[in-house]
Amino acid sequence: MDPVSLSSFGIAGLLFIALQVFVTAHILCHKDDVKSSIGWIGLVWLTPIVGSIFYIVFGINRIRRRALALRNKGPDIFTVTGKTEQEIEKEIPRPFLQLLRLGYKVHPQRFALGNHAKPFVNGDAAYPEMCKLIAGAKKEVLMQSYIFNNDRAGQLFLDAFKQAVKNGAKVKVLVDGVGLNYSKPTIAAALKKLKGVEFSVFLPSKQPINLPFVNLRNHRKILIVDGRTAFFGGMNVADGNLVKTNPKEPIIDITFKVEGPVVDQMSRVFEEDWIFSGKKSFVPASFHASGPLPGTMPARIIPDGPDADYDKVELMALGALSCAQKSVHIVTPYFLPENNILTSLEIAAMRGVEVEIILPSKSNIVGMDGAMRANFKRLLAKGVKIFRTQPPFDHSKIMVVDGAWLFVGSANWDVRSFKLNFECNMECMDKQLAEEVLKIIAHKKSHAHSEKWDQHIRPPLLRKLADNALRLLTPYY
Repeated sequence: MDPVSLSSFGIAGLLFIALQVFVTAHILCHKDDVKSSIGWIGLVWLTPIVGSIFYIVFGINRIRRRALALRNKGPDIFTVTGKTEQEIEKEIPRPFLQLLRLGYKVHPQRFALGNHAKPFVNGDAAYPEMCKLIAGAKKEVLMQSYIFNNDRAGQLFLDAFKQAVKNGAKVKVLVDGVGLNYSKPTIAAALKKLKGVEFSVFLPSKQPINLPFVNLRNHRKILIVDGRTAFFGGMNVADGNLVKTNPKEPIIDITFKVEGPVVDQMSRVFEEDWIFSGKKSFVPASFHASGPLPGTMPARIIPDGPDADYDKVELMALGALSCAQKSVHIVTPYFLPENNILTSLEIAAMRGVEVEIILPSKSNIVGMDGAMRANFKRLLAKGVKIFRTQPPFDHSKIMVVDGAWLFVGSANWDVRSFKLNFECNMECMDKQLAEEVLKIIAHKKSHAHSEKWDQHIRPPLLRKLADNALRLLTPYY
């Protein structure tokens, strides 16, 4: 080997070592989770160059944006009460008051009073109401969705947008860059053709500049009309949600029609996402009570994502599990939380709380069923009850504690929702709403089978190996 080649080889070696050391230092400085840090460092050193590139593209959180200032910050957790703190404490059971205070520490946004919420099951019930609301808009329509397909469901909304524009309303539609591509061709061209409709994509996935963000998705689903009424939950816009029309891949889901001052908090979430997507700042229509408030429900919105102080949804779930006294009902399509959530579920069950988790019997994601099943044995052994609903696939996301406290929105019970996605949930207290939702859950259980501990005590070796191997992919489903 000639001296020039030897010198080049030495320089390349030094650059390689420098890259590995730099990436390792970045992991040590920016990753809080020990297991995650060890995994990334192992990948970087055991697969030279490739591991470093993989971390640089997928492992670094590059999104930083300043959250909008929360209104009404102060010592009182309610916006308007007309009562002293002592009077409030007498009306709210102590465990709930503790949970509300904990939540305020997690996300210092006060509760808005005077709201009303109504559940709508499947697109068959929800879409006509949503489109009727849009078509009747006078001032403004704000809509964002993870998936907005170019199909029969999407066309319903396009027609409603046209009518809203005719009414003189300003229409803004925001769709996630990954979710946009669930249908081919996408809905983008059709939305851009609509005069009077502003359309934007959150982190377009096909642009090379956004490749490092492809693992970060805006999973929020919010529709707001004239600043007064909203639809909020986890339901996308897709033909599969029109279950009664017998689509090829039917999807069971739930969303909530929400009226009241809490809609202002939803508008601020949309406003921030709209600006982040590259669009101009605007002032959303706000709620102004021109008479009695729509209801009595205290509610607040908790946005979460990798751009600010994340883990808020996960911390709220942990807090609810620790404060629960009688019952916890959880409905989620994907159940792959980390050990802290699993342990909290077990502790709640061992305290005597009735803990029930309702999951689909067959997932729509390859490998998900085995990965979820890997955690069943430990949960069942501690008294957690697990139910698996029969098809169609159930995409609902619900948490109800002690028949009064609800936590609903876009977040699943998995690492992707807790750590990576932009999510948005609503925390509220309403016994009547909880009763309606619990009836929906009871209906789901009536068509489900219950997992038994003895069915998981000694699983076949190959299944156990496969399930545990699939569980290792938890953050990437």
